[in-house]
Amino acid sequence: MEDLPFNPLPAPINGRRSREEVHSKLSSELQDFVGREENRHILDYICRLPLEEIEIPEFHLKISRAMKGIKHPNLIYPVGKGVAVHIYPDKEDIRNYYIPIEPCLFQNMDSTLEVVEKLLIDVINDQDIDTKDPEEKKKLLEKALEKVCTIEEHVNESAEKKSKDIDEKKTVLREKNGKLRSGFIGNLKEAGKVFKMKKRESIRVTPDEFKAIEYLMIRDKIGMGMLEPLLMDSNIEDISCSGLGRVFVEHKVFSSLKTAITFRETEELNSFIIQMSEKVGKPITYRDPIVDTALPDGSRINIVFGEDVSRRGSNFTIRKFMGTPISILELIDFGTIDYIMAAYMWMMLKAGMNCFISGETASGKTTMMNAITTFLPPESKIVSIEDTPELQVPHKNWTREVTRTTREDSGSDISMFDLLKAALRQRPNEIIIGEIRGVEGGIAFQAMQTGHPVMSTFHAASVEKLIQRLTGDPINVPKNYVDNLNVVIIQSAVNVPGKGMGRRVLSINEIVGYDSVNQAFNFMDIFKWDPATDTFNFMDIFKWDPATDTFKFTGRNNSYLLEQKIAPRLGIPENQVRRIYSELDRRAKILRKIHQAKITNFYDLFNTLIQIEEAGLTS
Repeated sequence: MEDLPFNPLPAPINGRRSREEVHSKLSSELQDFVGREENRHILDYICRLPLEEIEIPEFHLKISRAMKGIKHPNLIYPVGKGVAVHIYPDKEDIRNYYIPIEPCLFQNMDSTLEVVEKLLIDVINDQDIDTKDPEEKKKLLEKALEKVCTIEEHVNESAEKKSKDIDEKKTVLREKNGKLRSGFIGNLKEAGKVFKMKKRESIRVTPDEFKAIEYLMIRDKIGMGMLEPLLMDSNIEDISCSGLGRVFVEHKVFSSLKTAITFRETEELNSFIIQMSEKVGKPITYRDPIVDTALPDGSRINIVFGEDVSRRGSNFTIRKFMGTPISILELIDFGTIDYIMAAYMWMMLKAGMNCFISGETASGKTTMMNAITTFLPPESKIVSIEDTPELQVPHKNWTREVTRTTREDSGSDISMFDLLKAALRQRPNEIIIGEIRGVEGGIAFQAMQTGHPVMSTFHAASVEKLIQRLTGDPINVPKNYVDNLNVVIIQSAVNVPGKGMGRRVLSINEIVGYDSVNQAFNFMDIFKWDPATDTFNFMDIFKWDPATDTFKFTGRNNSYLLEQKIAPRLGIPENQVRRIYSELDRRAKILRKIHQAKITNFYDLFNTLIQIEEAGLTS
């Protein structure tokens, strides 16, 4: 249900504020945009805004992170398929509004849709609707709608009267209406078996009504219903509903926003969640009230159903799937990392060092791990293991493994532990684990022990906490195995002075050893876990300075891995190991030049790095 933050004015056709009057006040770019037939409803939306209270929104075909500092944004941008978004300012709240402008926004189509659905039963029953391809379903539905809708500029007959006429002929279908509205096209076929019309009927609608009908039918029957505009918007990272009330989103540019989508009744929320679970092929029930799976577009969704396990009512969270992963150069643009740190990770991963990206929830761990996969040797065989597929590895020889959980006690579950054991038999050059949080951690460290490079994310806010969790229940990695882990990136979402919320690499750390290992080296920032019995030696190589929002290379001329591991592999004599830092600076310059050439796309960057390696520019 749409819950707008303003009282809309009457429609422009009612004479309150004409389209021509508002159109003349728009920027030339917005005039061109709303002048297209498919975008006329966006002009109608602007006509109904309280322009005495809020100015005409700015229009942007694309938005960028440079707009992040706008305190009270008032702008419109398109997300595709005739849908635009209005970021509406709320000066009394930390969150602004996110309003999807859909073709159906101001149209009450309930009674008309009832008629259309009844008419579709006969049309769709005669066609092949067993396809699982969403595009095929969409084409089928579009053709069927054209058959049951007669488009006229002016329609005097009300949808209610048309519905009454058809009801007299099709009373048997009354019991099926509720199911039709919420189900897939397959429900229409089922209902068609109950009754078949002797004479094909149609409903007369205006062009605007037809556009709204077509949009709603495709959105609700094939897409994810009212959430579809949010899933279409590539600027949204997360969608969350905490129970009754508004749906919230995390926006790449405007941070946390409250949407115009609201659930007011428990029955309405539960019905929507049941529909969602059915669409992803994992029906939810009171017996099995939790679902963690992927949407058709790859987005990750977690659903909790029922008030007995969630006191505020059923809830869900969707982590959006990125079509093209964010590259390491884009992360440099965002301020998450800098060139010298990226060059350091390039050298570490090329040399087969084991790496964990650690941090709290929503700190950008998976994004970072995905970004640095471009530094893995291009000829490598990669095996990834995840609960829900999120990784996108650019290598051609990539085996993607996903866990399986069954609802019945059939013993057919496939855990990360199972997949990791299988991966060790596949002779991988790199094992990537979506997240280590259980007994699979022991196998991961055994893999490191036997020479299989491992990369993973981990939930811990510091190296100390990471070691504590690794060596404690339920992971229980032996303490003398911990030094098989070479590099730990600590990442967090932080409040950057003058820039708002952002993600930053707080530190990059080298794990040097356990107990008295490497005591001969005079390294800085040695952390002693327990001086009496357990000593873990690690050091900060890079640290983020929150005062200046810059990164300090605290490990220059003092890196154990660069001097003792990487330098010998590059043929640098023991008495000249400091030359490794010149190589590090050279790689940072290469990355800067690639960036200056505007090669920032994830896959383009990977291909460029391959060309550089083949040309011998990094040897």
